[in-house]
Amino acid sequence: MIDKIKGHIAEVERFNANTKDEIEAFRIQYLGKKGILNEFFAEFKNVPNEQKKEFGQVVNELKTVAQEKVNFLKEELEKTQEEKGVYGDLSRPAEPVEIGSRHPISIVRNQITEIFSNIGFNVSEGPEMEDDWHNFTALNLPEYHPARDMQDTFFIQTDPDILLRTHTSSVQVRYMEENKPPIRTISPGRVFRNEAISARSHCIFHQVEGLYIDKDVSFADLKQTILYFTKQLFGKSKIRLRPSYFPFTEPSAEVDVYWGLETETDYRITKGTGWLEIMGCGMVDPNVLRNCNIDPKEYSGFAFGMGIERIAMLLYQIEDIRMFYENDLRFLEQFKSAL
Repeated sequence: MIDKIKGHIAEVERFNANTKDEIEAFRIQYLGKKGILNEFFAEFKNVPNEQKKEFGQVVNELKTVAQEKVNFLKEELEKTQEEKGVYGDLSRPAEPVEIGSRHPISIVRNQITEIFSNIGFNVSEGPEMEDDWHNFTALNLPEYHPARDMQDTFFIQTDPDILLRTHTSSVQVRYMEENKPPIRTISPGRVFRNEAISARSHCIFHQVEGLYIDKDVSFADLKQTILYFTKQLFGKSKIRLRPSYFPFTEPSAEVDVYWGLETETDYRITKGTGWLEIMGCGMVDPNVLRNCNIDPKEYSGFAFGMGIERIAMLLYQIEDIRMFYENDLRFLEQFKSAL
């Protein structure tokens, strides 16, 4: 009897099936209520006492082998059918591909870059970790100058002369040192200031600063350049320039664009005036030109600068600057259709 059971074990191990019906017939043959295993269990009472232990072990082994064979064949059959269903039907729709999106800061930066590239400005970049000369002194901000307090700075503790740049004007200084006029460049990049983080300000943000140096450059050239920019980016053709102060430009001005008062949102973001401040600008101070080895008697120029986050907040009506840095997919996925 024991040899007969071992013969069945060998037969189960050799068995193979290609359909569900064959597997089910095999299961019933061995594991069904009237199957071979139940017949052996029924014979247990007739087995001599000295063989009961071995007989029981062999019967249990047959049961285990049969159950494992059934499970294995079912898994193999399902796997084969699934692969055939996925790869055999060429008309079956493909898996959806998730489309990525650019960050709104990158979108606006690219738009600004393209607008100025169309009128001859190239793009210049520089290090985010700067020295005092390029970030302050060369820009008409000597040591102890009170205007330095306008920019709370992150200094590197190991070297007080090294700091995280507070504006991309430092890139313009480097560009003027390495290139002779005529110069027409914009400098987009990330800047750092030791400011409290709130809905309207952050310690990390992005700027685009522009510089044009040539012979006989006037304030009228600056105004027309900014007017062209506002028309291209905002679709607005009305601007105003208010007198202001920047150490590296003289005269200096703040630029406002007339946003309008057509909607409730317009009233809210312009505080009921219809005007929105978008950038600062001015004629490059002669001292800055001298510091960069450019003769201010022969050349003149203008500079301007704007915060990319501020422009993005205006374009997309975003009320909290912190949303740009939280990496919330619910926020970022809204820009999938943007450039």
